[in-house]
Amino acid sequence: MLWARMVAYVTGTVNQELLLRNEYLGAENRILRGQIKGRLLLSEGEKATLAEIAQRLGRKALEELSAVAKPDTLLAWYRKLIADKFDGSKFRQRVGRPRIDEEAERLVLQMAKENPSWGYDRIVGALKNLGHQLSHQTVGNILRRHGLSPAPKRKQAISWKDFIRSHMEVLVGTDFFTVEVLTLKGLVTYYVLFFIHLESRRVSLAGMTPYPGHEWMEQQARNATMEEWGFLRGCHYLLHDRDTKFCGSFRELIESGSVKTIRLPARSPNLNSFADRWVRSVKEECLSKLILFGERSLRRALQQYVVHYKYVSYCPTSLCG
Repeated sequence: MLWARMVAYVTGTVNQELLLRNEYLGAENRILRGQIKGRLLLSEGEKATLAEIAQRLGRKALEELSAVAKPDTLLAWYRKLIADKFDGSKFRQRVGRPRIDEEAERLVLQMAKENPSWGYDRIVGALKNLGHQLSHQTVGNILRRHGLSPAPKRKQAISWKDFIRSHMEVLVGTDFFTVEVLTLKGLVTYYVLFFIHLESRRVSLAGMTPYPGHEWMEQQARNATMEEWGFLRGCHYLLHDRDTKFCGSFRELIESGSVKTIRLPARSPNLNSFADRWVRSVKEECLSKLILFGERSLRRALQQYVVHYKYVSYCPTSLCG
């Protein structure tokens, strides 16, 4: 049959041509592989194209032909391509209850921080008054997620920052700072004792002396706790460091005026930061710019600066700049 012989001839010729093409491509790939020094950066589309062809060729053929990547890498691209094709996670709806809205969660945290003695049920009741329906278990989950303990532990483990914020109205800080004053006897170091109300930043100069002994400190304690015009009137706590000038008799006189003294830990200036910040202000803005002659000039300079500081503390932001 003539037509069958012609078909066989044509098929053989085509197969021979394909073999020659494959042989040429294989030789070219080997040459290119030897010339390439670094990695080729392929796009996701190019990886997908190579991965589809690589899967049909098989590992054995890829070991002879692949120059862009190893056979294992090409087949891994193909597996990822199939996994992405059948990945339906983007169409999956969220399982379980919807998340609590941010406003309700913020209120839970605010109530727990500002009221350390409030338990879950108490917070739930307060939220209900504000129109938020939450269960006590949800409140507990929110507090645990933000690292807050239940009411008994939270009350005992209140941070110093939260304590200061919730008691600023009845808290007063006190401290000393020194000033060098020129006198007829030369330079004399004066110790200035002051009190600062934490909420209003109101400052009171208790006194200044070169010799702050026990008797002088006791007199300052009596002045500060006087019922009618003492600076500590209406306050409940006095913060001070462990300076030996704050002697036991000074603390006893202060506490006799219904003001509890709190001795701060050693080497912890941040715990009385309001007082320390005022010392820096008065030294940088006032004392460092003056040459003081005698106690009278020191007293006048400090009194004028206290008036200035009080105005700056209370003036509107628009006026303060």
